[in-house]
Amino acid sequence: MTTRQLTRACHATAEMAEIKKRVTPHTLRHSFATHLLEQHIDIRVIQVLLGHAKLETTALYTHVATNIIREVMSPLDRLTPLHTPDGEPPTPRL
Repeated sequence: MTTRQLTRACHATAEMAEIKKRVTPHTLRHSFATHLLEQHIDIRVIQVLLGHAKLETTALYTHVATNIIREVMSPLDRLTPLHTPDGEPPTPRL
């Protein structure tokens, strides 16, 4: 299959699905990588799947997966304070 045939297939499929935005093979590739990141697949695995030689290239996809960034908790946030604001001992967290 040529690149032109693949591009035409993407455009035809997007039209059949009534997708108004521009769809290209790169769009599909980018979506694939983003979905893998959102499923918490290791970025090095994604790097191999996409055929990138450098991890920095794969890291460009991480700017889209902002919900993953929001879920990250700092190790400092996991610390239990010695006292609560009202002076009572804190309730232990598991």
